[in-house]
Amino acid sequence: MLIDSHCHLDRIDLAPYQHDFGCFMQAVKENNIEHLLCIAIDLEAYPAMLDLVAGYDQISVSVGVHPNVQDGHDPSVEELIVLGQADQVIAIGETGLDYFRTTARMQEVGQCRERLPGIGELDWQHQRFRNHINAAKALQKPLIIHTREAKQDTLRILAEEGADEVGGIIHCFTEDWEFAQQALALNFYISFSGIVTFNNAKAIKDVAQKVPADRFLIETDSPYLAPVPFRGRTNYPTYVRYVAEHIAELRGTSVDAIAERSTENFYTLFNIQPPTR
Repeated sequence: MLIDSHCHLDRIDLAPYQHDFGCFMQAVKENNIEHLLCIAIDLEAYPAMLDLVAGYDQISVSVGVHPNVQDGHDPSVEELIVLGQADQVIAIGETGLDYFRTTARMQEVGQCRERLPGIGELDWQHQRFRNHINAAKALQKPLIIHTREAKQDTLRILAEEGADEVGGIIHCFTEDWEFAQQALALNFYISFSGIVTFNNAKAIKDVAQKVPADRFLIETDSPYLAPVPFRGRTNYPTYVRYVAEHIAELRGTSVDAIAERSTENFYTLFNIQPPTR
């Protein structure tokens, strides 16, 4: 059985499933996907997301506001704690830092170019990130971390705020082994998306080979980042098997072994009792 540890079910195109979420969930079952973690991006769409997945025991959710979201409500620690107390909520996030889409100036640094945010531009991102960490600690629920072109600040804030108390997931991992080691030391799991199947993802493949067996997860991040052979198309949770197959190839083991271990890791991280099979 497989688990998609990060997907956005409220944002996928249901056209191939007759625009019927129940039909989609039947396909999920037929593809041996045992559990889905549906990730929140903002609070405006959050009620509709909850309504969509209501009644499905095999779907858990997170609550939080993505670092790229600049419009809409920015929740306080107290608000996140209230929202995070719902039974279906098992994680706080998606949260973290993203400097890639932040308006920025460029500055020469040695032989490379470094993206440097303008003064004060990132204060709100840093504070939002800290709020999510503190809410997760209050709730004792793991964090879902997004980081892009902000690896040092991400690690620094996680350490400063004591995020290792609850740990969580570095989702859609796109960094190198050095970053992975520091994240592992902070009590985080490494989750691989379809990006690991891309030919140019050499550093990510290296991490997929080296990460301890008890500290990795697999995900789709659907509807984004479809794996090979669907790259460039809409992604679906049913494609999580392609991620498992590629990691199995990298680690020299079977798809069943990757599926079993990543599933066990998910239930361990979130302290969930596996269903009776």
